[in-house]
Amino acid sequence: MSAPVLQVRDLVVEYEGRGHAVQAVRGVSFDVHAGEVVALVGESGSGKSTTAHAVVGLLAGGGRVVGGSVRLHDGELVGLPPKAWQQVRGARIGLVPQDPGIALNPVARIGDQVAEVLRIHGRVRRAAAAQQAVEILRSVGLSDPEARARQYPHELSGGMRQRVLIGIALALEPSLVIADEPTSALDVTVQSRVLDLFDDLTARTGSAVLFITHDLAVAADRADRVVVMKDGEIVEEGLTAQVLGAPSHPYTRSLLAAAPQLAVRERVAPRAPSVGASPLLDVLSVSKTFRLPGHAGRTVQAVDDVSFSVPRGGAFGLVGESGSGKSTIARLVLQLTTPDSGTVLLDGAPVVDAAGRALLRRRSQLVHQNPFASLDPRFTVAKIIDEPLRSHRVGSRSQRRDRVVELLEQVALGAAYASRRPGELSGGQRQRVAIARALALEPDLLVLDEPTSALDVSVQAQILALLDRLRRDRALTYLFISHDLAVVRQVADRVGVLHDGRLVEVGPTADVFDHPQDPYTAELVGAIPGRRADLPVLTAAPLERSTR
Repeated sequence: MSAPVLQVRDLVVEYEGRGHAVQAVRGVSFDVHAGEVVALVGESGSGKSTTAHAVVGLLAGGGRVVGGSVRLHDGELVGLPPKAWQQVRGARIGLVPQDPGIALNPVARIGDQVAEVLRIHGRVRRAAAAQQAVEILRSVGLSDPEARARQYPHELSGGMRQRVLIGIALALEPSLVIADEPTSALDVTVQSRVLDLFDDLTARTGSAVLFITHDLAVAADRADRVVVMKDGEIVEEGLTAQVLGAPSHPYTRSLLAAAPQLAVRERVAPRAPSVGASPLLDVLSVSKTFRLPGHAGRTVQAVDDVSFSVPRGGAFGLVGESGSGKSTIARLVLQLTTPDSGTVLLDGAPVVDAAGRALLRRRSQLVHQNPFASLDPRFTVAKIIDEPLRSHRVGSRSQRRDRVVELLEQVALGAAYASRRPGELSGGQRQRVAIARALALEPDLLVLDEPTSALDVSVQAQILALLDRLRRDRALTYLFISHDLAVVRQVADRVGVLHDGRLVEVGPTADVFDHPQDPYTAELVGAIPGRRADLPVLTAAPLERSTR
């Protein structure tokens, strides 16, 4: 075998903390060869992104390589001076960053940003760079690339912006491409298209690819080899089929068991039977149109004549891509916005006045997508959970204090967490607090808007198991909104598929996913990552571990 394009040996990375150094990467070694895709996988804090940033010389402030070697072909990268790095990044190492929303300059036109990498490395002059930038945009599959080149990042969708970043990373055909969670912010179908494009372009150039991801299903589909990291160290590595098909390390096995795309999790029927139960929630022919700011007279049809029912004790999944109308329906259900037409009924009654809305606030609660943004950082956990009780004047101070402890126990945290603030909690712990707050008023309906999308796979599994247990124990009814079909399959009894504001398919979850009738549903199901991989399916019981 030829010499590796990238050779990492005994890499150690430290971050300077408060008076002491913290090792984020400890003795990591691996190779990446030309034309090979190596996936570096692990959860948040495993050291995978720090490793990638060390390779490309972009460690965050306070970070430094204190040991080991990183070689690109025959050249050592550790200790390279800043001016020398300017000749490496872009030309020899291309980087596709995680978030296209912040990686592009918001006040520079797309064409200028693509052309910049060509000019910086002296490949072409300014006029030629502008024309070549258009051809690069064409090569990454953007329609009307001349027009896209004149646009600003905010005028493009997330998938379009990610294609621009891929074009920039591959513009000079570097020998190594580092893709750091390049599609984690994208819908499943857009993710699939972007990764197909990335595969095609890197195969054409013969680049070595270091692919950083927490999504084992994506790694199973796209990688030749997998390197699993935990707590800054490599715990397992090898061919993808070997590592993900027959994992030897307990941590790898736990990651696979928690991945909804790669594992079949035991489902337990709710104690309150949903079959034949009367509807708790009825959404009847609702429509909603919004005016487009800055476009006089122009509107967008966010929701178009949507109807569905959720029986008491049932779980209804609402799936679709960004812009399909999912979150607008959640707002309509919770009366945070009013429909242009149609009706929302709770327990058979419409909400028609202030008293009805006040009752709705008690009987239905929202769990937000992002546990980092939905909790007030100034409040203690006790105050966060107590807030709805105080707002609705429920109980005395001592009764509310007891209720907070009870709710913390229900979400498997405990009274010790009452005095902590959100900044002292992990993502999974924050989401448990958000769920406890939602349960404070003993609602009948929980509207869960992408409640696990910001969480690592094992934490996600714990939250889903918690929601399953709470549903059974409390006969709760769920409206579960997500673009992750594998998660919805695990949670929902029935599912509705939204496309451009319309419900294109509704039915039992297994029927819709296994035998989709609408072409759009078939496209969504076909784009679920992990379906390409020829791996044995792991079976796991529900994970009900505490995140303490």
